[in-house]
Amino acid sequence: MTARRERLAAFRATSRRFSLTRRAFERLVEQALAELPPEFAERLVNVAVTVEDRPDPARLAGLGFEADESLLGLFEGTPLGQRGDYHLAVPDRITIFRLPILQCCQSEEDVVREVRATVIHEVGHFFGLGDQELT
Repeated sequence: MTARRERLAAFRATSRRFSLTRRAFERLVEQALAELPPEFAERLVNVAVTVEDRPDPARLAGLGFEADESLLGLFEGTPLGQRGDYHLAVPDRITIFRLPILQCCQSEEDVVREVRATVIHEVGHFFGLGDQELT
């Protein structure tokens, strides 16, 4: 189990959850992207960053997740270092999952921290880093 999954399991064990509107959550994602260092932000080309409430169970299963596991974010596409002829390609996609993040947080500070960590993690995948390098 990765450190992120262990942290998520520990947060889930608590009974109190924090709530945040979808629009407020989207602003946190936008803020996390705006805080990326310019040398990384400038290279985020042809990538859509979206917010969804939660991943579809079939999608989770297809990624190898167990039924009791959650996914906070997902990068789908071709990592920057592996691209060949990338002319007219469909945009890569980073999805941040709102409800799993809210479920593991107890305060607004927790949400801000987890959104930022998840955005950075998925941007890392865009740049070709693996989970072991991002933990």
